[in-house]
Amino acid sequence: MSRFGLRSLALLSVSAMGALTISATGAHADTGDDQKILLKGSTKASYFWDDSSGRAGDTGLPASGKPMQKGLAASPSWPLMTEGYVTYNGKKMPFFVGDRGPGEPSSRGVMLDLDAKTFAELTGGTFNPDTLGVDGNGGQGHIKIDYVITKWGDGKGKKNYPVAFSTGAWGRFDDNPAEPPKVLAEKPADDAAGSAGGQVGKTVAMGGTVMAGVLVLAGGGVVLGGERLRKLLND
Repeated sequence: MSRFGLRSLALLSVSAMGALTISATGAHADTGDDQKILLKGSTKASYFWDDSSGRAGDTGLPASGKPMQKGLAASPSWPLMTEGYVTYNGKKMPFFVGDRGPGEPSSRGVMLDLDAKTFAELTGGTFNPDTLGVDGNGGQGHIKIDYVITKWGDGKGKKNYPVAFSTGAWGRFDDNPAEPPKVLAEKPADDAAGSAGGQVGKTVAMGGTVMAGVLVLAGGGVVLGGERLRKLLND
């Protein structure tokens, strides 16, 4: 084989090693969910549907002035227009705080009032537009949900774990919001360095395998020593 041919094969092998290194480095670039988590926890949730008709005992529009709709929830202490999502039995549903409540039940640990349509979907039931209730979910009226807050509202209310309506926290501005939780624990420096070193070792090993394969397949079994390969690359 000519010097030009061997040099080309050597350069091809080096290029293959570089490509493997880039691929291995870029594999960890995607971090997944880009929503910022400001608060997370769990609580009991009930449901309501106030459409200003008086059928559910309501007296007007929700406190935010927004019409009753799917995704509108009531909180006894979070600021109005706070946004987030709840999960229950593997189902995830978004919500925003558009009303105040529950009232007395919040003193017993029921810290979120979901709209009836969201509650129905979470529990496998159906919303009844005549009674404004939920049918077909086994009579469930309270469920234990996990919640995540992704945006705090700008108005009055407590920007932290919910508290009962009777505390009056819903009527006071909160300039000291909860510190966002750490979603992923940071690895110790030694572990991170060891992981990086292991990755480099794997990349070099893979690159060597590719280079050897290229030389053997294209050169009919040609074997080059390290010094010979350096001379070819420098020529």
